[in-house]
This record gives sequence, C-alpha cells and structure tokens, in this order.
Amino acid sequence: MKLMHKIGLDELVVGCRNGNRKSQEALYKHFSSKMMGVCLRYTRDRDEAEDVLQVGFVRMFEKLHLYKGEGSFEGWLRRIMVNTAIEFYRRNSRMYPMVDLEEAENQSSNDLPLSNLNVQELLKLVQNLPPGYRMVFNMYAIEGYGHKEIADQLGISEGTSKSQLNRARTQLKEWILNMEGGSNVATIR
Repeated sequence: MKLMHKIGLDELVVGCRNGNRKSQEALYKHFSSKMMGVCLRYTRDRDEAEDVLQVGFVRMFEKLHLYKGEGSFEGWLRRIMVNTAIEFYRRNSRMYPMVDLEEAENQSSNDLPLSNLNVQELLKLVQNLPPGYRMVFNMYAIEGYGHKEIADQLGISEGTSKSQLNRARTQLKEWILNMEGGSNVATIR
C-alpha cells in the first residue's frame, strides 16, 4: 500500500493513538486481508470471520497504547485476532466429543496426507471441523501453542487438547483421502 511506504508503520501507530481516522483506515487496510486469513481458520464461515475481524480491530485500537514497539506489530495484532477468535468460540460453541489422555495416546494417525488440494480447499476442510477440533488444530498446528497453553486458554485438560488435535488430524486425513479417491498418498506430520 502506497500510504504505508510513505509514512511508515510507526507513524501510523502514532496517528491511530491520536485518534486520526486516516491512520486508522490505512492500518486497517494494510493488515485486514492477512488478519482475515487468521480469522477464517478459526471460524465456520466468512460471516463469522468478518465478525471476529471487526471485533479484533476494535480491540486493537482500544489496546494500541499497550503496544510498546517491541517485536513485530503484525505478530502483536495476530495475537489479538487469535484471542478474539478464542473468545468468540467460547461464547458460541461447546467442545465436541472428548476423550481422556490415555485414549488420545492410543489413537493412531498423526499424519496428514500430502495432497493436490489448494489453500482454499484446505481452509474449507479446516472450517468444516467441529469447533473444538478446529480451535485446537489451529492453535497447535498453525499458531504453535503447546497443549498446556491450549488447555489454559480454552479451560480444558491437556489430554483433551491432545485428543482434539488427534481427532482433527484423523478427520482431515479421512476427508482428504476421500477427496482423492482413497489413493495412496504421501503423508506429512
């Protein structure tokens, strides 16, 4: 975006802190498509993702005074979006079938098949996961949270987190294999 190159991120942040609407609009336009991608992974559809995105940006503008300029602004904003999605999930969903730690460890298949699916097709599969599976899968596989962190964030046990991740992987693998006609495909961890 041209405006971003002319005045830079730091100046936009200062403008936003001062309530400058043009700075707020420029910051939103610069990051909204990336953050929409984050929101889409955590929600069932585009409408929910747009709701999470809007709430996330409102929170970002409200908390902008807390950003100290240390580390990546994009990473800081991403964390707000993930936390907003987690809160949206807590308010609007219940965890789906859960198993204890022993059962999760005994379940096989942590591998997902490599596939010729494009990003949009994979995103759609992730969006079709039950909410509990989707949330844990995104937090673990995409955001890099550990099971303890996931458990703390979602108010579940570590065993439940592991179980939900395993079930998400199993479901995704089944869907991908079905889409590809059950052919033998290479797998990734």
